[in-house]
Amino acid sequence: MTQAFVQKFPAVDAGNNVTRQVVADSPELMVVEFRFAEGGVGALHNHPHVQSTYVKSGRFEFTIGDTSFEVRPGDSFVIPSMAVHGCRAIEPGILVDTFTPRRDDFL
Repeated sequence: MTQAFVQKFPAVDAGNNVTRQVVADSPELMVVEFRFAEGGVGALHNHPHVQSTYVKSGRFEFTIGDTSFEVRPGDSFVIPSMAVHGCRAIEPGILVDTFTPRRDDFL
């Protein structure tokens, strides 16, 4: 891979004891790492992007629509476009989210 394709994005404070860092992006796809302190909250929200979430570390309680469930390292799931969702860190951890198309609001 040539250096021209490697971009470095800064970590930013996403609020509620969460930091967000874009790992890679193109107009069609974006990968973002979210780091949660214990008790960190990803507030309920929705967006037009399809989202895939991979639990790299930690334990989280997720809510998608009317359903809540716990996830642990190695778990992965897809959140449909416009589904209301959010999470809470039961333990400190890292989530890796992929969005299609990219989240321009994160750039």
